Amino acid sequence: MSSPGLILWSDSGFHSPYAMSVYVCLQEKGLRFGVNTLNLEQNQHTQPELSSLLLTGRVPCLQHDRFTLSESSAITEYLDETFPAPDYPRVYPSNHQQKAMARQVQAWLRSDFLALRTERPTDVIFSGRKYPPLSAAGERDVKKLISGASQLIGQHSSLFGQWSVADCDLAVMLNRLAKHGDPLPERLQEYAAFQWQRASIQLWVNEAVKLNNK
Repeated sequence: MSSPGLILWSDSGFHSPYAMSVYVCLQEKGLRFGVNTLNLEQNQHTQPELSSLLLTGRVPCLQHDRFTLSESSAITEYLDETFPAPDYPRVYPSNHQQKAMARQVQAWLRSDFLALRTERPTDVIFSGRKYPPLSAAGERDVKKLISGASQLIGQHSSLFGQWSVADCDLAVMLNRLAKHGDPLPERLQEYAAFQWQRASIQLWVNEAVKLNNK
């Protein structure tokens, strides 16, 4: 299935976890889409001519014909509602309470863990870069992440017994530690590794690897 006029604006290195979340959803939906990239290190996302497109001044941004939308969780929810089941696969649970919990997980991962996100950026995952040991603030973030993720995952391979985009987002956060070699409970390592093998996620990872090997 496909829809004309879908364009994802992403970072040129394919390091953004938020652009990744949208890319994975587009792949899961089986939608045909283009990708436009911006070099964030060269501040291409701040160009005046893009100000009307990138409302928040950040990526990702989704263009759907003449409609534009920023903020990854808003975009993924838009995609799930615009291309709904049963014609397209779901990227959020059908149960409204589970969907609310998925959105809770997404909001938590995006608004919290500043020290962890700073000290273990995603180039740990996509280019294998190494960083110094975590600060006290980073260690506190890890403790909080492990506690919350352990409660959410339990013994399941996916958060709600069926894959959702929140699984992708949680796996990214956990892999900031796992891919760096930081201590992580075996159950959480297994969960992150299992999620990482999903075809839509591997498509993004492969793009990132290609770009980093140029």
